[in-house]
Amino acid sequence: VARTTLLPGLLKTVAANRKMPLPLQLFEISDVVLKDESKDVGARNCRRFCAIYYNKTPGFEVIHGLLDRTMQLLEVKAARGEGYHIQAADDSTFFPGRCAEIFVRGKSVGRLGVLHPDVINRFELTMPCSALEMDIEPFLGHTAETLLTHDVPMQETIKHQFPAHSQSQAALPSRTPTTKTVFGDMSSQAGLKALNDFLADRSYIEGFAATQADAAVFDAIPSPPSQAFCHLRRWYSHIKSFQTERVRLPSAKTQFVLPPTPPASTNNTSEDDIDLFASDDEEESTEAARIREQRLAEYVAKKSKKPALVAKSSILLDVKPWDDDTDMAKLEECVRSVAMEGLLWGQSKLVPVGYGIKKLQIGCVVEDDKVGTDLLEGAITAFEEYVQSVDVAAFNKI
Repeated sequence: VARTTLLPGLLKTVAANRKMPLPLQLFEISDVVLKDESKDVGARNCRRFCAIYYNKTPGFEVIHGLLDRTMQLLEVKAARGEGYHIQAADDSTFFPGRCAEIFVRGKSVGRLGVLHPDVINRFELTMPCSALEMDIEPFLGHTAETLLTHDVPMQETIKHQFPAHSQSQAALPSRTPTTKTVFGDMSSQAGLKALNDFLADRSYIEGFAATQADAAVFDAIPSPPSQAFCHLRRWYSHIKSFQTERVRLPSAKTQFVLPPTPPASTNNTSEDDIDLFASDDEEESTEAARIREQRLAEYVAKKSKKPALVAKSSILLDVKPWDDDTDMAKLEECVRSVAMEGLLWGQSKLVPVGYGIKKLQIGCVVEDDKVGTDLLEGAITAFEEYVQSVDVAAFNKI
């Protein structure tokens, strides 16, 4: 999505979390796309910072305090000229008279204020909200068009310059002179297919982050893979983005790329001792492929035996009878007769309501994917002779 502002994304997040405890304080740092006729594509990227405060009160002072604190950390003084200041502005996004424009060194970088009620209502929100959105590129010393391959602390961006693209390319190591890997020969279709199958459910060769193992296997691939190997192509493009900082990647724990010339064996090899990588053939041997497939099948079988995590919830229900003449024992019997897959009834008790009437308070544990509160309430209220209504007294995720 090419966004021109970050504010709608935060408002959607607030709308999806309206039941969470207040206040809701969210922020995002990301790129927006702005029209620019000087660019070949007619647009440019701009990195912005957006924050939002949602509570029973507008909280303009909170969002203003966030701006002051941010400028303090960026070592920008509150002063006109070389510092920063705000001044009143008109913007239909914000409430009239509660909007201010942010100026840094005489240049407008963003706005803050209390959102207009029409904007809040469009996102089905019911409480006031204040927001701040500003351009952060003047503080970074670079534009969003620069390829960033690692996170840069905000306080260090002014002191450190990013390396030029030509300098980074000059530091790249040469490609590995061999195409032999533990997955097979990367110059063959069989080897590429084996690596593609390996990456079907993995993001990296080893662990959960890019390492030297990914860089080594990347170098062993002589040319970009074809569209037929979708998983391999996805991984290849991702690892290619690390080329400017590959020297800083963590070391590999296992060797995935084989030496150019395998050591010659001095002993006779028995049928049980099969050397998977001693063959000089470009295609992997049939026996080596069989053993590899067998090991992959054993791994998949072992992984499939692990129990899947089941989301459960603890629910406390208030079941109200029609009057004091209702047989509460029969009512509880009817409630416990409701049986569903993923439903387990717990303890119960009678709680006085008033005028001699008691309600049944009963607990249960349900699997979220199988039993919902609406389904449970509908099944219980079906006993119209005994049950007047059912309310959820408590709902907790387990």
